[in-house]
Amino acid sequence: MDQNLIRNFCIIAHIDHGKSTLADRMLEMTGTVDKRKMKDQILDSMDLEREKGITIKLTPARMHYEGHILNLIDTPGHVDFNYEVSRSLAAVEGAVLLVDSTQGVQAQTIGNLYLALAEDLTIIPVLNKIDLPAADVPRRRQELMQLLGCSPDEILTVSGKTGEGVPLLLQEIIKRIPAPQGDATRPSRALIFDSFYDDYKGVVAYIRVVDGSFHKGKNVRMFATHAQGEILELGAINPTGWQPADTLETGQIGYLVTGLKDIQGCRVGDTVIAADHGAVEHLLGYKEVKPMVYAGLFPQEGSDFQRLREAMDRLKLNDAALTFEPEHSPALGYGFRCGLLGMLHLEIVKERLEREYDLPLVITVPSVGYTVYKKGGEKMMIKSPLELPDPSFYDHIEEPWVKVDIVTPNDFIGAVMSLVQDRRGMYKNTEYLSDAQAILHYEMPLSMVIVDFYDKLKSVTSGYASLNYEWFGERMADVVRMDILVAEEPEEAFATLVYRDEAERVGRRVISVLKDSIPKQWFVIKLQAAIGGKVVAAERISALRKDVTAKLYGGDVTRKRKLLEKQKKGKAKMAEFGKGKVQIPTSAYLEVLKR
Repeated sequence: MDQNLIRNFCIIAHIDHGKSTLADRMLEMTGTVDKRKMKDQILDSMDLEREKGITIKLTPARMHYEGHILNLIDTPGHVDFNYEVSRSLAAVEGAVLLVDSTQGVQAQTIGNLYLALAEDLTIIPVLNKIDLPAADVPRRRQELMQLLGCSPDEILTVSGKTGEGVPLLLQEIIKRIPAPQGDATRPSRALIFDSFYDDYKGVVAYIRVVDGSFHKGKNVRMFATHAQGEILELGAINPTGWQPADTLETGQIGYLVTGLKDIQGCRVGDTVIAADHGAVEHLLGYKEVKPMVYAGLFPQEGSDFQRLREAMDRLKLNDAALTFEPEHSPALGYGFRCGLLGMLHLEIVKERLEREYDLPLVITVPSVGYTVYKKGGEKMMIKSPLELPDPSFYDHIEEPWVKVDIVTPNDFIGAVMSLVQDRRGMYKNTEYLSDAQAILHYEMPLSMVIVDFYDKLKSVTSGYASLNYEWFGERMADVVRMDILVAEEPEEAFATLVYRDEAERVGRRVISVLKDSIPKQWFVIKLQAAIGGKVVAAERISALRKDVTAKLYGGDVTRKRKLLEKQKKGKAKMAEFGKGKVQIPTSAYLEVLKR
């Protein structure tokens, strides 16, 4: 097909600004999905996406409209999944920048816009949800003009719910977004922007053909891994299923069934080339993603480790931002130390492993990656508190910092500043988007952002503020390892790195959570938070008490005392010799995680 009749684009926006709903209307109005089969957020195929009401995975779909092929990629909006957005942007020529006309420009609107501009894409600004009574189109148009420097005529208005303005948007996509510029005569090359494992077909890759074409039955090779396979099937991607074809031509987006059984052979960002071609220049892939958060994932049953390994390999194929390496804990057995992009990413990975692979898990307390500078000048990266060497062996520790953009109504600027100051944030400057909304720019330690900062931010701004952050470097940190002892035995899963001046407060909080979460035993359980040999917080869980005097019906009081004394000695013995080893329930680990 003529490349001039192809348009590749994606929809980018802040979370909940209506990307998936707008995609629904496009699919409906182009006749891609039959009205009888239409359902809300049809591109959100995972159960988790439907339950949480968010997009987690990028999803491509091919549409036909006015003689053109429109390849749409729906993207996530949450900051934890912006790696999915950056991969989508590398496979297209244009982006629809969607803004909720009731909320206006938000933090991820700006973050995703910068990603699109870095890829030199054509931007079409669109105001969504114009059917709502709270929509303020003139003000939101002004915000977009200030952000993009565009004229008011360039900004389109639509309703993803009713379909108003969507036909005009489709026409503008054809008019404004350039056609692909590949060379059909050059050796075949395609970029892998997503992949997953199918039990029956093996590795399936989503590709954007840049040059040449790919044909069913031909052999292909992966540029980076050198893995070879035969094209068993290829074609277009639709919400209702795949559409097999004999050929994928220059500029098209589609899927490729390689027949590869080795999951490691087909990586996101790699270049697919025809096996019979010699030297071919590879395509620019993606920057290696830098994990923000590290947490240990362990199977509840030690015998499930091999199943967990296979599940992690498959999940990694579908989630390129996930990194992991084997880890052993004396308390929890064999598991993996995982690198993730944030707490929501961790929650989604855990949920997917438990649902899709039926693997009950225990998660250790998340931490960021610290760089330890040893006294000899050598430096080491630690991803777990247990890796921190003795203080006598290192000179200082550095922690990651991020640039934080907070978009908030002007009424809440004071509350936001107070919250960020409590989290060790450094103020940079304030920009005003309009007379009612501002962007606050800060620099903050990543460890202060990842766990519950977003929840607190929503709380102090009545839900109106939004957050975007980006890693930029490392700075010195005065952190120490805090161990949690349960019945005088250290529990490795609860070990954490904390700021020295906050150790007591954090210790009291963790101990308080454990006191409420661990069930009573037949002996007193000591709970302690310790730094080195110094206990900074402690609590006790009182023992269950069996009424050993119930059978007495009279006589001397010494008989009662003798029985109680015997019970007391038995409980002391139980605690001393560990006969009452405390089983900590999974719910206790999760409560500590929540902070």
